[in-house]
Amino acid sequence: MRKMTRRMFAALSATMMVAALGLGGCAGGDGAQENGSASDAGAGGGSSAAKTQGAGPAGEPAGEAVTLQIFAANSLTKAMVEAQELYTQQNPNVTFGDTQYEASGTLNEMLGAGQYADILITASKGTMDDAVEAGYVDEATRNTMFTNQLVFVTKEGGELADTDVTLEDVAAGTYTLSVGDENVPAGNYACQALSTVGAYIEPDGATGADATGKGGEFSDALKDKVTLGGKVGDVCKYAETGDVDLAMVYTSDVYRMGGVTICSVVPDDTHKAITYPGAVTAQSEHAEAARAFLEWCMTDEDCAKIWQEWGFDMATE
Repeated sequence: MRKMTRRMFAALSATMMVAALGLGGCAGGDGAQENGSASDAGAGGGSSAAKTQGAGPAGEPAGEAVTLQIFAANSLTKAMVEAQELYTQQNPNVTFGDTQYEASGTLNEMLGAGQYADILITASKGTMDDAVEAGYVDEATRNTMFTNQLVFVTKEGGELADTDVTLEDVAAGTYTLSVGDENVPAGNYACQALSTVGAYIEPDGATGADATGKGGEFSDALKDKVTLGGKVGDVCKYAETGDVDLAMVYTSDVYRMGGVTICSVVPDDTHKAITYPGAVTAQSEHAEAARAFLEWCMTDEDCAKIWQEWGFDMATE
């Protein structure tokens, strides 16, 4: 009788263990199904871990990596590199792709050809107006970020280094000159200034700030003395090497290029105001992060020092 009881107890124990394992398996199956649903949801909008974190400074979930692609005017090259490094130090989840520095008109052409960017920063109001009209940027995000000055430069240590050059001197054909081509805002500003002394003639006869600096011709006294550059940096280089006597570039180009010295500042009232508008592109996949970066560029005190060190002034409007 005692043996029978033990056998019965053993059988009962085995039955209970099988049942327990069955229940555990069911419970594990439900949990796996729930986990699978969570994974499916995460696949549609980022990991669940990222979703539970708070928003970071760049407007994206904290810890979620964001890479911003910027198209910027050529004259911003060195200042922008430093600004991006500082921003990533402050916002470790935000990095920057291979920032493209080109003439502003070329940047618009790149966007028109389907190249991707999150942010566009041009060196003139006109080129940003063109971007807005073409639908390349979100106009609601547009802001004027910086201002600059147009100057005559010559080779550092050259014969003209201490010469106070005027527009009238250039119009008389006294010097060889380099300016940017029609795709380069600095070239447009230069032609606007030259138009005030008859050295550049627009089709409609407009001059100064009323002119576009495009579609015209240089005067007979100047046309054989002008070398055009595809980038403002190239224009500056022509003066540095002595290929031309003078170049018309931005103050900031003197800081970033070196090798040239300023002869004189071109009067502000001879050309349109030199401004740098920035905007988030219409195609941006990280619009909030892009907008946060632009705002930071205009408001962060340490960043402001970077722009100023490279020859830019912060816009006041």
